[in-house]
Amino acid sequence: MSLQQNVMEAMKAAMKAKDTQVLEALRSVKSALLLAQTETGSKTEISEAEEIKILQKQVKQRKDSAELYKAQGREDLAAPELTQAKVIEQFLPQQLSIEEINKVVAQIIAETGASSMADMGKVMGLASAKLAGKADGKTISTVVKSRLS
Repeated sequence: MSLQQNVMEAMKAAMKAKDTQVLEALRSVKSALLLAQTETGSKTEISEAEEIKILQKQVKQRKDSAELYKAQGREDLAAPELTQAKVIEQFLPQQLSIEEINKVVAQIIAETGASSMADMGKVMGLASAKLAGKADGKTISTVVKSRLS
């Protein structure tokens, strides 16, 4: 079953359960997927990699919003954002742990011979490509910085 079909099924379940938080998050995902599909002007479905990027962007937006709300002391607004982020994360592939990301980054550093922060761009490019959909860029960046410094 495609991601769009999975989202539609989850939307139906959320409607039956009258869960507005889940429904709002799923509608947002459906909207983003439809926008991405119509941007190209084709009737064909978008690739799985593009779907994952869209979902990751949706999760990141919600987490960033929650951080801003928390910084402003608005826990009442941060909680729904985090709830929606968790709903969207259910449709993402299993994320790698820090240890697994560390192993991959160490392997890339060994292959490229990177030794300083000047090589960070090269390592980040390879790591981002290799870990696409399995880890977010912020986590990858943190691991690369700790390895190269």
